[in-house]
Order: sequence, then C-alpha cells, then structure tokens
Amino acid sequence: MRPSRYLDNAPADRLHWQVLRLLWPYLLEYRLRVGLAMLCLLAAKLAGVTMPFVLKDLVNTLDSEKLQAVAVPIALVLAYGGLRFLSTIIGEVRDTLFGRVTERAIRRLGLNVFRHLHSLDLGFHLDRQTGGLSRDIERGSSGVSFLMRFMVFNIVPTVLEIGLVVGIFWYNYGWVFAAVTLVAVAAYGVFSVIATEWRTGYVREAAIADSTSNTRAIDSLLNYETVKYFNNEEYEFKQYDEALGRWEKAKRDNRLSLFALNAGQAFIIASAMTVMMGLAASDVISGDMTIGDFVLVNAFMMQLFMPLNFLGFVYREIRGALANIERLFSLLDERPQILDTDNPQSSAGKGHLVFDNVSFAYGERQILDNVSFELMPGEKIAIVGESGGGKSTIIKLLFRFYDVTGGSIQLDGVDIRQMEQQSLRRQFGIVPQDTVLFNDTLLENIRYGRPEASDEDIRRTVQLAHLEELVKRLPKGLETRVGERGMKLSGGEKQRVSIARAILKGAPVMVFDEATSSLDSGAEQAILTAMKEVSARRTSLVVAHRLSTVVDADRILVLKGGQIVEQGKHQQLLAVGGVYAGLWQMQHQSRERE
Repeated sequence: MRPSRYLDNAPADRLHWQVLRLLWPYLLEYRLRVGLAMLCLLAAKLAGVTMPFVLKDLVNTLDSEKLQAVAVPIALVLAYGGLRFLSTIIGEVRDTLFGRVTERAIRRLGLNVFRHLHSLDLGFHLDRQTGGLSRDIERGSSGVSFLMRFMVFNIVPTVLEIGLVVGIFWYNYGWVFAAVTLVAVAAYGVFSVIATEWRTGYVREAAIADSTSNTRAIDSLLNYETVKYFNNEEYEFKQYDEALGRWEKAKRDNRLSLFALNAGQAFIIASAMTVMMGLAASDVISGDMTIGDFVLVNAFMMQLFMPLNFLGFVYREIRGALANIERLFSLLDERPQILDTDNPQSSAGKGHLVFDNVSFAYGERQILDNVSFELMPGEKIAIVGESGGGKSTIIKLLFRFYDVTGGSIQLDGVDIRQMEQQSLRRQFGIVPQDTVLFNDTLLENIRYGRPEASDEDIRRTVQLAHLEELVKRLPKGLETRVGERGMKLSGGEKQRVSIARAILKGAPVMVFDEATSSLDSGAEQAILTAMKEVSARRTSLVVAHRLSTVVDADRILVLKGGQIVEQGKHQQLLAVGGVYAGLWQMQHQSRERE
C-alpha cells in the first residue's frame, strides 16, 4: 500500500521551514510593495516612539508655574494628535500595500493545492475523506494568510519597539528602568512560548475533531438517498453528535488552557507596570524626575505592553495556524505514485493497442495475470466475464490510474509508461459505468468532453447520443441544471449524457465500461445504435456485463480470475460451450423469466 503522511495524520517535523519556504517566493514577487510596506512600518514606529516625548513636554509645560503663553501647550497638543494620526494612517497605507501580496499568495496557494490534488494517483483519492480534506485546505489557507500579515507586521515591529524603549530608558533614566523592562519582556516571552507550546496539542485536537465532524456530515449528505432507504437518520444523527462531542471537549480544553495563558500574561504585565510606576514615583518625589518623565515612563510601558500583549496573541495564533496548516503541508508532501518520464514519447493517434503479458496486483491481491491481446485500429473488442474478474482494472491501467506490475501496455508501438499522462488520456474517450455529473447545466456537462466545442458541435452530439427527447422534456432544455452529481436525472439519462461527452471528445479510441448498464431495453437499443455509429470510425474497447450488447464485436475476450480463458466471435464462443456459453445461457434464462 502507498505510504501517506496526510492520510495517517503524521506530524510535520519541518513545518516551520516549510512555511518560510512557502512565503518567501510570494514576498519576492512584489519586492517594491514589500519594501514600501516596511518603510511605512518603520515610519509608524518612529512616530509612535516620539509621542511619549511630546506628551512629556506637554505635561511639564502645563505643570510649570512660569507658563505665560497658551500657544506652546496648544502646539504640543496638536503635535501629539498629528503624530497619533500619522502613526495610524501610515499603518493603514502599509496594510493596503501588503494586502495585494497576501491576496496573491492565497490565490497561488489555492491553485497549487488544487493542482497538486489532481496530480495525485487514484489510490490517494480512494482513501481520502472529502469533507475533512476541504476543511483542512480552508483552515490551512487562512493560516498562511495570518502568518504572512502578522509575522511581518507584528513580531518584527514589536521587537524593534522593545529595543528602542529599552535604549531610551537606559539613556534617560538609568540601567534599573532598562533592566526591569528587559526582565518583564523576557518573562512574558518565555511564559508565552512555554504555555503556547502546551496549548498547541489542544488546538490540534480541536482541528482534527472539527475535520472529523465535517467529514461525517458531508458523507451523510452525499449519501442522502442511502440514509433514507435504510431509515438510518437517527444513526447518522448519533454518529454526527458523537463527532461534535469530541469537538466540544477539545474546544473546552483549548479554552481552559487559553484562560491559564491569559491570566499568567496579565500577572506579568501588572507586576512590571507596578514596579516601573513605583520606581518613577520614587524619583519624582526625590526630584530626579519631573511629572512629565513619570507620564513618559507610564506611556512607554503601556505603549510597549499593548503590542507585547498583542504579540502574545499573535504567537498563540501563529502556533494555532501552524497546527491548522500541518495537514495541508502533509497533503502537499504527498507524492503521486504515477509519474511522467523526463523525455516522454507521443502516440501516432491511430489507436493500435497491445496488452503484452500484463499483470497487476493491488497490495497482495493479484488482479490480472499475464493478460495478452491486440486491438487493431478500427477494430471492436469486448471484454466480458463475472464481476471481480478484472475487467474494470484493465481500463484503469489503460488510463494509467495504476501502472502494471508485470508486462506492458503499448499504444501505437509506445509503452504508455513512456508517454505523458495528459497526452495518453487524450487518446481515449470513455463512458464509465458510474456517471457523475457536475452541478451545472446539461449543456455544460456535455461540453465537458471538449470545453472549446461550439454549440453546433454539441447539438450534433445530442443527436448522436439520442438525447433529443430528454432535452425536449426538460423545462429549460440544454440550459436545465442537473443538480449535485446529476441527481435530477435518471441513471439512463446520465448514461446518455456520458456517451455524449465521449462522442464530443472525439478521441481515436472509444472505451465503454458497462455503458448500457443503467438503461432499459428500448434505450439500450438506441444507445447501441449510437455506439455502432461511433465505433465504425474508431477503435473500440467495450467492457460489458450484458452479453447481448457485444454480440457484434469483432472479438470477445472472456476474463476469469484475472486471465483470458476464451476469445473469439459470439457464435464461435457459443459453439465451444465453455465459460462464455454458460454466461450467455444464464442471462438468456434470466431475461425469459423477466
């Protein structure tokens, strides 16, 4: 089986470096914007550091017994207000400049994740849980957005401001004031880091519980009809409530740990403010400081601890964001098992297909064992057999959803493993057994076979797939929305839409995987007629359970236990009286009983 960090929910040990590596290219893309934003950051901080000095001079002026002119305090008040406004507006300009960088990063990240998901092999997608996956992507993208904004514009400026304030205290008031400030900041930082690391486990548990509950809800809604068939609404409610219960407990633990963290931080801030105000008051009494100096120290401490307190929030959120994007990075670490070669070869587009001693095993289960056959251009070959014999596996190997474990598959003389996957799949048009449509109009679902097709091409395809009657019955014709997964259409109608898609694609090789399995006898005959028209000009590979749909095949391969046990035309195989004849007789008797 394929190893998976994402599916196993393994921890991301190098997560921090991955985040920085992810952010750096986006920052470099907008060097000028980032540079201007950093200049705005520096200007805002300098304006902020200047404000307490203006406030000090204002207080000392108002306290002076020699105050003669009113102009001085008015000028200082205006200067204080101007600096505060300047500090705020420069911050807004900074955020506006950097906003473009953040938004582009989220767009690029979203596209990269979406592209990466489509590059992963079928094995991953068979194991994934859609609801949890979508939630993990959403939280991971939000986490990256948070990191880009707050790491750059909160951590860096706060560290800068701490350095400036400590230097000012040391220069103006002595080492004691500077030391108290440094000790308080260090204690606050160490406590925040230790407590936040402790809390991260609870954040991760809450995120996993949230994904689990969301997965349960999405799975239940996607299988709405199955829930109703078996009267299992209460069972689904119970399962969902249990998942929500785990989420509730994780969030409660998270909230209690947050209370402990906030209480500890508040105690450190209150203690530091008390000590600094006590030292400043003592110096005012002794005459070493003025009232203005007292106000300056108080203003600097409040100005310092406000962003420092916010820095604690930012650090907590960063750790929470890292926990949230942990699974996103595990997802991006997933590596597809099916890879293109460095120098891919191309097909001639003739549709000459050769299976040469093909074997395939999934894990320890052997599915195909030395299967060999040749499909010439323009020929129609049918593969029949009991369920589980390996018929659908042949199609998955043909599209390289898996690679063979033995032998080779060649298209126009080229081993398909030497072809680019996109180029290979352009050679095949397929009508799958289980047709899933997009929640869009009938027109767009048909156009999906060839997105650049014109409306005239689609109308011609509708005729070939015998969809005219369906289009006439629908309230808005081709513009009718088919619902999620095509639930507004019957199984047979969806099958015919799938056939129309395959016809519109116009590939050299047509593959029909139980293409008439959901149709009644009348619709089956209409589709068989269309299939014959299409097959007359193309190579056709038909996988069928109903033997009546393949009696006109140039050759019929009978698959049993992963091996071809018989092959020939319909009448030849009946004359042999072997496996095919037995299947034919069984189906014939079943039809007679019906």
